[in-house]
Parts: sequence; structure tokens; C-alpha cells
Amino acid sequence: MTYEYEGEPGPRLTVPAGATDTHMHIYEPEYAMAPTALLAPPDGKLEDYQKVQQRLGLQRVIVVQPTSYGTDNSCTLEAMAKIGDAARGVVAVDTSVADSELEDLTRKGICGVRFHMLPGGAVPWEILPEMAARAQNFGWHVQLQLDGRELPDHIDVVKSLPCPLVIDHVGKFLEPVPVENDTFQMMLGLVENGAWVKLSAAYETSKNGPPNYDDVGDLAKAFVKTAPERMLWASNWPHPGHDPRPDDAVLMDTLLDWVDSDSLRQKILVDNPAELYGF
Repeated sequence: MTYEYEGEPGPRLTVPAGATDTHMHIYEPEYAMAPTALLAPPDGKLEDYQKVQQRLGLQRVIVVQPTSYGTDNSCTLEAMAKIGDAARGVVAVDTSVADSELEDLTRKGICGVRFHMLPGGAVPWEILPEMAARAQNFGWHVQLQLDGRELPDHIDVVKSLPCPLVIDHVGKFLEPVPVENDTFQMMLGLVENGAWVKLSAAYETSKNGPPNYDDVGDLAKAFVKTAPERMLWASNWPHPGHDPRPDDAVLMDTLLDWVDSDSLRQKILVDNPAELYGF
């Protein structure tokens, strides 16, 4: 399968030099699906992602370990090695990983540990405190994806993390909530106190749909207003579990609605990820 939007016009947004996609996945056919995975690997080869980069005007990328491969990070690491200095990565590891391996992963450009707390994830909540402490030792962050509505059940653990926290996909409220919702306000409190947010994958939860995904967009705008210096953008390519896939240019153009100035878009696309991921 080829990238379905190849040759189509790019985004309306003028993308600044050094722009970064902070969350995408690579899937290659030679890697086996993990026993914990619920989602079969979609088509997501590096060569097709590079067409996405060219179309959108992106130079840097964060390769995130997909749930399909569990804690076998080989595919992610191979893709990063092929991309080179313009790539960083986030892996899934559990308590069995040795510090020597974490040190080696750091040298290879890994800067975060993924906790995907939805069905099919590879690691449990119980190991989050230990792995966050170990991540801190290597200058990593915790990347957390959960149904935002479940945050109150875990807020004490999340608030006590010793390393930076990155919240996936506008909080991923599987049933979108209004900004005034108590649980969203709880998440907003995390952001006020230092958490980062990926402005991404609105299509996964929005009831309003494209182009601006207004229900999720309202939450995104609240995050941007609260901490523009810790907002990130991501494509979530190749959009696992979604057929047809959303148009990546439309997803990029949500920043024209969610963010009200070129200077803030520069921060979100270039400056903020450069700070967090060490470009």
C-alpha cells in the first residue's frame, strides 16, 4: 500500500523550518506482533512516512513505539537509525530492563518511556512510579496515553512523577468533555504545573469531525492558553485503527484554528519540541 495522499496539496499553514512531528509510528512487515497487542500492524513503512514529511514540510520526528510490538523496540530503533540526527524516540520498557540498556537507548536518541494505558498496552500502571524514577536518571520523560476521563483514578501517582510528563492526544477523552468538566480541569492543573501536551489525533475522539474537530479543539485551545511553551504537535501517522485514514494536511491545519498566531505556531512546531527532545 502506498501513501494515499501522495501528490496531493500540502497544508494551508506555512510550516516553519525545523518543524517536528512529535508522535508517529513505523511498522515494517518483518517484525512480529506482540502477544499483548490487540491491533494488527497497519501499513506504515518509513519510506511512506518520508513522503508525509515532504508533503507537510517537516524536518524532525519523534518515533514512538507502537503497541503492536509490545516491548520489542527493534522496529522503532531501526527507523530512528535510518533517519539519523533528525529523529528521537520513545520506547516501551518494563522493570526487567537493565540500566545499561537504558543508557544504550539514550545514546541511540531515546528520550522517553511510553505508558499506553488503554487496551493493548504493554505495561501496567503498577510499574509507572519505578519506571518514572529510572527515566529521570537518564533525562527521559514519561509519555502517558489514557482515557482522560480516568485521570481521577490515577491522579496521585501522576502528580508525584519525578520526571517530565507528556500527555498524549489532547488528553484523549474518549467521550469529549467541555472545558468546564472537573476532570479536564484536573488535567489542566497538571499542565499548569509543568506537564506537556500533544495537540494530536483529534479524529480519534471527536464527535464533530474535520476540519477543526471543534469539541476536541476547545480542549486544545484551553491547553494552548494555559501553557503555550509546553504544547507540541503530532500527526499520529499512520493512524492505526482508522480506515480511511485522515488527511495529514488537514490535521496540520488544525493549528490555524487552535493557535492564534504564527509566533505560537513556531513555538509548538519548532521551539518546544527542540527543548523537550534535545534537537
